[in-house]
Amino acid sequence: MTAVSAQAQNRQLKYADKQFVLENYAHAGEMYGEAYAAKPKYLTARQAALSFQNVQDYENSFKWWEKTISHEEASKEDYSNYLSAAMKIDQGKSIEDLLEGSPYNEFDFPEINFPVIRELQKKEARVKLTPVQELNSDGSDYGLVESKSGVRYFTSDRGSENPSLKPSIRLDAKNNLFSEEKNDFNDRPYFGIFRADDQGNIQSFNSDVTAGMQFSDPSLMESKGLVFYTLFRDIKKIKKTREFDVNPEIYFGKIDASGNISESKPFPLNKTISHGVMTPFVDEASKRIYFASDMPGGNGGYDLYYVTYDDDLNFGQPVNLGSDINTAKNESHPFKLADRLYFSSKGHPGLGGMDIFTAIENGSSYSQIENMGIPFNSVRDDFAFTVTEKGKRYLSSDRQGGMGMDDIYLIEDLSKKLIARIIDCDGNLVAADFNSQLKNKKNNSPIQTLRIPGGALSADLDIESDFQLEIHKKGHFSIFDDQISTIGFAGDTVYREYKLFPIPYRTPVYVDIVYYDLDKSAIRKDAEPVLDKIANLMAEYDFLDLVVNSHTDSRASNAYNEALSNRRADAVRDYLSNFEIPGNRVKLEWFGEEKRVNDCGDGVPCPETEHQLNRRSELVLEAFSDPTKDYKLPSQFIGRDICDPADIFTVLNEEINSLPTIYFDFDKADLRPIHKKELERVNLMMQRIPSLDLLPQGHTDQRGSDDYNMKLSERRAKAVEDYLSKRGLEKRRIVSEWIGESKPINDCASGDCSEQKHQENRRTELKLQKEKK
Repeated sequence: MTAVSAQAQNRQLKYADKQFVLENYAHAGEMYGEAYAAKPKYLTARQAALSFQNVQDYENSFKWWEKTISHEEASKEDYSNYLSAAMKIDQGKSIEDLLEGSPYNEFDFPEINFPVIRELQKKEARVKLTPVQELNSDGSDYGLVESKSGVRYFTSDRGSENPSLKPSIRLDAKNNLFSEEKNDFNDRPYFGIFRADDQGNIQSFNSDVTAGMQFSDPSLMESKGLVFYTLFRDIKKIKKTREFDVNPEIYFGKIDASGNISESKPFPLNKTISHGVMTPFVDEASKRIYFASDMPGGNGGYDLYYVTYDDDLNFGQPVNLGSDINTAKNESHPFKLADRLYFSSKGHPGLGGMDIFTAIENGSSYSQIENMGIPFNSVRDDFAFTVTEKGKRYLSSDRQGGMGMDDIYLIEDLSKKLIARIIDCDGNLVAADFNSQLKNKKNNSPIQTLRIPGGALSADLDIESDFQLEIHKKGHFSIFDDQISTIGFAGDTVYREYKLFPIPYRTPVYVDIVYYDLDKSAIRKDAEPVLDKIANLMAEYDFLDLVVNSHTDSRASNAYNEALSNRRADAVRDYLSNFEIPGNRVKLEWFGEEKRVNDCGDGVPCPETEHQLNRRSELVLEAFSDPTKDYKLPSQFIGRDICDPADIFTVLNEEINSLPTIYFDFDKADLRPIHKKELERVNLMMQRIPSLDLLPQGHTDQRGSDDYNMKLSERRAKAVEDYLSKRGLEKRRIVSEWIGESKPINDCASGDCSEQKHQENRRTELKLQKEKK
């Protein structure tokens, strides 16, 4: 190289260095490139790479970092920048390929956090990002908000480029020199706020702030017709000097009739010389203004804060969101929806540049901080996430493939996620041994379900569709849910939790007894109401089957009595067939005289009323009588906890109400013969359902003294208890109470009552309760 050309290159490098110091990075990068073409030096390539990196020209940045690491002088930091640039342009090479021939591997660059990046790349949401064509330009457009009336506001630097050698101003950094007519950082006009109506007409949304140069980040306080926004002012016009930093401020003003901002006022935390405040978000639900600031006392860079405000717009003291949210780098663009905070960060582990994160807010604390993953985030800057009143979601990004430098994207669901937890009666997650079938109801097409870590069920649901889910586990009620829908569903995930109840096979839920005449099997008139009720119950509840146990008294031979009891069982089945109850739902058993209810055996003298008790068919309605069959959870039990078989009985008997009331003669505690038949039915019920206790409650009429009646009611309750005890019911399962005359059915204290009303007071009521463990 001649001395003349060397001098020319030195002048060119000095000029490039000056532009770099003045933050005219795009122009500096071009000058370094020309100097490198004349004489390729490591430092020249590195400065060119840094210049293009600073203006986020990732393609040129990668090209020059690639040249930089080709020199022996290249440092580990250069390789780190090279890898970051490679990720931002998605050039298709693996980390191993990018580092081939270098002394490094990916573990030498913990600041890039490749494991986190790989994990986030696997966490791809079922959404797509569609550029908002009518708003985006070939410049930078970002930060969309929408009013309730549908007017959209956003930030843009749209307009023609105007190359200049003048110093620049940046939205997110301190500057002490700037151009009046444009942003020389990228040779584009300064940012301004624009508004678009529902017809697509776009106009500038102008502020009345004197010396305002750059306007951005609108946030609406619609209840007061206000807009908050970020502003850079031309401070030199005010201070008459250029030796200070310029920081962003927040202003707020009214949206006037012409559609512009008037009566603007500064946010009380503005101190443009010492620190910046920017990216406001108005949360009217909590009366808070969230914003970003690098004011003293933070965690480093720009932190997120909020201040409260009252109806007169008196603002409280700034509250830092804390180290769970804020890092040593920049956080910005807060947005709040219900208890969920969205924000952008360069400090939390991410894919590169700014990533969008979510967190759950509880008062002033935050938890479950999570990177939203792909495609919400990319290897470039992703920020300004928002949800409109109509539920539309937007974000801004400078990712590859956009129209300009930053673009606004509409987030559209490809599907929603279903997460279904299947638990057992102890609340434990059932993770195995069950089958699931999920279908789209529109076309009956099956949808694949997966088990996610921990065992819950997961599936992707088409948007604006209805679904049905079936869950089957041997020995448990099948679950059928046809109310799963994504129509009008604004969230990302449909959550369900189902409890698998074991099927209580052969659970008795209703018992009764019909009686026969001597040596007869014909159904008597007094038995017809009993059998009619059973037929109606079987018709209403298809999971109920009948067990018929038929008996005789001891008169006649054993063989004859066995045949007679068989005919009595057949008579019950034949009677029910008149109600179209199929024979396979009626199980018949006959015992002759083997199972008498008393001691009236051969040759034992007994009154006819005692023999009558033996001439019977015991009728037991069993729920879920087939242990080989899987049953769907009946509608009567949906929303009820039926982990205990006794719960099945309790639920059904709320409708069936099968317990009798035992009545007594005046001043007596003896059981009437008719009530012995009813107590036989109660005893049969209690024997078949061992998880229940019986509560006999004795009562009297109101004649006689309180003390006498209390003792009489005790004898009446004991009469029931003693009869059932003799029939084999354990005494520990009978919990008697005596009430005396204190709870009459009819108030006869004045003595003005008929004998029938007195009779209704002389009773023992029977109630059931779960057996105490």
